[in-house]
Amino acid sequence: MTILLGSIADDYTGASDLANTLTRNGLRTVQTVGIPDPSLALPDVDAVVVSLKIRSVAAADAVAAATQAERWLRKRGAAHVLYKICSTFDSTDAGNIGPVTEALSATAGGGLVLVTPAFPETGRTVYLGHLFVGGQPLNESPLKDHPLNPMHDANLVRVLARQSRGAIGLVDLAAVAAGPGAVKARLDALRTAGVTAAIADAIFERDLETLGEMALETPVSTGASGLGLGLARALVRSGRVSSAVTTTADAIRPVGGLSAVVAGSCSKATLRQLDVAERSMPLLRLDPEKLLAGPDEISAAISWAGDRISAGPVVVAASASPETVSRLQSQYGREASGHAIETATSVIAAELVARGVRRLVVAGGETSGAAVDRLAIPAFLIGPEIAPGVPVLRTVGNAQGDMLLALKSGNFGGDDFFIAALAMMH
Repeated sequence: MTILLGSIADDYTGASDLANTLTRNGLRTVQTVGIPDPSLALPDVDAVVVSLKIRSVAAADAVAAATQAERWLRKRGAAHVLYKICSTFDSTDAGNIGPVTEALSATAGGGLVLVTPAFPETGRTVYLGHLFVGGQPLNESPLKDHPLNPMHDANLVRVLARQSRGAIGLVDLAAVAAGPGAVKARLDALRTAGVTAAIADAIFERDLETLGEMALETPVSTGASGLGLGLARALVRSGRVSSAVTTTADAIRPVGGLSAVVAGSCSKATLRQLDVAERSMPLLRLDPEKLLAGPDEISAAISWAGDRISAGPVVVAASASPETVSRLQSQYGREASGHAIETATSVIAAELVARGVRRLVVAGGETSGAAVDRLAIPAFLIGPEIAPGVPVLRTVGNAQGDMLLALKSGNFGGDDFFIAALAMMH
């Protein structure tokens, strides 16, 4: 298998978001969970998105995992590798966006890396290096209360500089709007000045197309799915993409079995979605403090779901308000409280699958990663889009047989997302 575009995603929901974007913009795409075992037969595709869980781990661990994935992608023909990050740039001053970007660049021979989390379709725009979420500066948006990586600075040049060794520059909107020639001139000037990475403004999709065209001329870029959109369209325009017609129909063929939703995200969007879902299906809200106390809350949840699931979809949620999360983190520590919720939701998801669930919706990036790892799913085919950034996924090569999943980033989807996702899987 020879691929045109490789990507390394820093979490599983972000990987699905990117794979969905690449598919919608003309690339045959498969999403793997980690580096695939050599025995796994992957379909013939234009792009591979390698899903990792490296957004919130130690920077050295993130660098090691990402560079290993890059080597695997390069061996399969990828001339360009996109490091896929969250469109809200959530990270700490220790990383991991800066350290991984610099490591991937060094592995590819150095050079200036273009960086942008802009994705206008989902309300993420960048202007004068500042990130806006739905029109609000990042530090005034709900992301200021992110349970793992609270964001208190909208100036991405500053944010990236604090976690990078090299100098960070800006490609402003005036240059981007003027087209590829102006962007190239700006990048050349920054490179001459010793800049190693540049935040790029983008307000409209046409800005992403310009940035994608320029990024494709370099070995590495860093960005959200919006940059993936630009890269995909540039590859299609170049004529390098196969003309073979592809369809998402195979990915959504019925699988039978039962349905369930497992939620661990504490975002405002997910909390609203749970309120709506509760009106039409049984919903159990777990007590996060009891999850930290021991296994009894998990056992009770599995028993509760087992009594109801044969009658229709059930929802099990460990989601809590930002205030509750903050209190638990203060009492038990951020890492311990997050690990307890991830472990609980992944165990519950696996037990539901053992009881016959074959259509599973998981909400939350860390929650999704933990569930997919526990289920040992090696790869996904990309199906139709449920909501912007969230496709239906069909498992490839997993021991449980064919399943349909949706892995939802906490902030994605409308209020009726869970209902819409389960309806599309039937």
